[in-house]
Amino acid sequence: MALKTLKDLHLENKRVLVRVDFNVPLKDGAITDDTRIRAALPTLQYILKKKGSRLIIMSHLGRPKDGKTPELSLKPTAVRLGELLGRPVIMADDCVGADVQARAKSLGAGEILVLENLRFHKEEEKNDPAFARQLASLADVYVNDAFGTAHRAHASTEGVAHDLPSAAGFLIEKEVKFLGGLLEHPRKPYVAIIGGAKVSTKIAVLESLLPKCTTLVIGGGMSYTFLKALGHSIGKSLVEEELEATAKSMLAKAKELGVEVLLPVDHVVAAQFSESSPPELVDSVDIPADRIGMDIGPRTLQAMKERVLKAKSLIWNGPMGVFEFEAFAKGTLETARLVAQCRGTTVVGGGDSVAAVNQFGFAGKIDHVSTGGGASLEFLEGKALPGIKALEK
Repeated sequence: MALKTLKDLHLENKRVLVRVDFNVPLKDGAITDDTRIRAALPTLQYILKKKGSRLIIMSHLGRPKDGKTPELSLKPTAVRLGELLGRPVIMADDCVGADVQARAKSLGAGEILVLENLRFHKEEEKNDPAFARQLASLADVYVNDAFGTAHRAHASTEGVAHDLPSAAGFLIEKEVKFLGGLLEHPRKPYVAIIGGAKVSTKIAVLESLLPKCTTLVIGGGMSYTFLKALGHSIGKSLVEEELEATAKSMLAKAKELGVEVLLPVDHVVAAQFSESSPPELVDSVDIPADRIGMDIGPRTLQAMKERVLKAKSLIWNGPMGVFEFEAFAKGTLETARLVAQCRGTTVVGGGDSVAAVNQFGFAGKIDHVSTGGGASLEFLEGKALPGIKALEK
């Protein structure tokens, strides 16, 4: 996939409209995690270094239901961006309209304007062409650096790209390089570690990765459906019975392709699905009838270690257990540690696994930590993402 990048655009003396992902967590109006704002800085700083450039930044925040919702204003992100860049940031009252047009036109060299939450207008998610043209009319060129929304064909992610010279920011460029590399030309041995609660949310990813990887590690709640399909006892663990046949067929396909599938060989279980339930180790593939599987056990981790440390390519998506409960977080923590120790190319793809590597402090030891939950999943499924497709050469 050949993308138009920042370096393909002439940015000098231009008003540059940048779609970022400032969909940050807020508590009582304060940002609790500014990772997404920091992730956009390389692109924004590169543009600001271009002589005479002016920045117009747009993003969504949350899911407002009825137009303007004060608690979902982007104002806190504009304040934080100003602090990180060390320069003033102007906050608009809206993202379209005569006042926004006037503010955008009057921007001086090096000035920054943050537009109000795009989703205060229902036309954004409808990819309304007239709304996209209004956004495009604010600037001379367009840069998309919001990988987290690249799987959505919205006015600010796909529509605007048809109305202005467009390119990918550094963040999207990096996402495509690493995730694309694991789909197109991964070095072997290639280990894919897929966890999470349900098989149903990961079927397409498993089907996409299966022909490409050397070893497929399946953990988390989804592993119990596979174990049950193989005839093992899973006690009261989470299971999607309607997907047992799918799981069985996937295991048969893996055998046919010569791909090793590693499922849990031991478990950490509990009597009830509760944070206060004491953890118990079951040193067997089979789980007692009155117990719930909550995490992978030490022998499973050892088997993973042997594969992970030899891997030349590795992707991890989804926790290995109920890591939000401290007593059942060890499997996910140790998986994060193993991925950080792998000397091959390592990618952590979106969602809870990203939260885990950040929480446990391993993000800096991983080659690429994806910023997109749903977007990284769809990319790994081999789907064309509208926000990326619009930026192809």
